[in-house]
Amino acid sequence: MSPSPIDWTRWQGVIHATLMFIVKDGRILLIEKKRGLGAGKINGPGGKIDPGETPLQAVIRETQEELLITPIRSRKLGELWFSMSDSPDILCHVYRADDHQGEPTETDEAAPVWTSVDAIPYHRMWEDDAHWLPLLLEERSFHGRFVFDGESMRWMDMRTGIEWC
Repeated sequence: MSPSPIDWTRWQGVIHATLMFIVKDGRILLIEKKRGLGAGKINGPGGKIDPGETPLQAVIRETQEELLITPIRSRKLGELWFSMSDSPDILCHVYRADDHQGEPTETDEAAPVWTSVDAIPYHRMWEDDAHWLPLLLEERSFHGRFVFDGESMRWMDMRTGIEWC
């Protein structure tokens, strides 16, 4: 692996955010993002953590806002650190749930996309997703660090077996 262009010992995420992936019956619930960073891409519901919120509270709220559903049995499996050339650095907490209450519904922010776990549209997702989403599907914990220039990934480091509190 090439040396990182970032000193990760001094790195701090400016934006603290979340992502949620609901996996049920061999399928994963994704969204087509309609606005903001990554508009037009496929991802999981999620977004910025509001002041006073925990990451878990934020990921549930964001999923409720974007798809009008509430994830059940949510657990943190990963953390992603993004150094971005064209936006503030992002620290993202990644969650998985096994079920949800309500019917996934399109909103102004997102359209629900159910897909087989064997047919995930990585070609429509951020480049880093192909490196950590399979770990989430295997229920393996992970920590990823990524450097992006625009929408192109320039450097990455993935670790597994992380214990989250």
